[in-house]
Amino acid sequence: MIHLDICGPMSTKALSGAEYFVTFIDDHSRKTWIYFLKTKDEVFCRFKELKALVENLTGKKIIFLRLDNGGEYVDKDFTGLCTKEGIKREWTTPYNLEQNGVIERKNRAIVDAARAMMYD
Repeated sequence: MIHLDICGPMSTKALSGAEYFVTFIDDHSRKTWIYFLKTKDEVFCRFKELKALVENLTGKKIIFLRLDNGGEYVDKDFTGLCTKEGIKREWTTPYNLEQNGVIERKNRAIVDAARAMMYD
């Protein structure tokens, strides 16, 4: 199972122009991948990259995704890939962050660490 969520837009853009980041967390190992995004619609490309990386490194397929009801996850391309590859999507209830607490806590830690580094 992979947890994923987009965080942003940030009040300060990155030097590359990114305003968002998407976080992917493996439920078993808690391994985390972070990709910076200029727009939310880049999440599909980043998911394809992650899927190829994980499946090549481990030899295992992604079976479940846990995500919120964001519009970037329900577009035709994302839905088509999940259907084609047999990936089940588990949706969390809107405005109920506790259901995907793993990713919400990680995003909070990432943002807090970035603020501390910028302040320093």
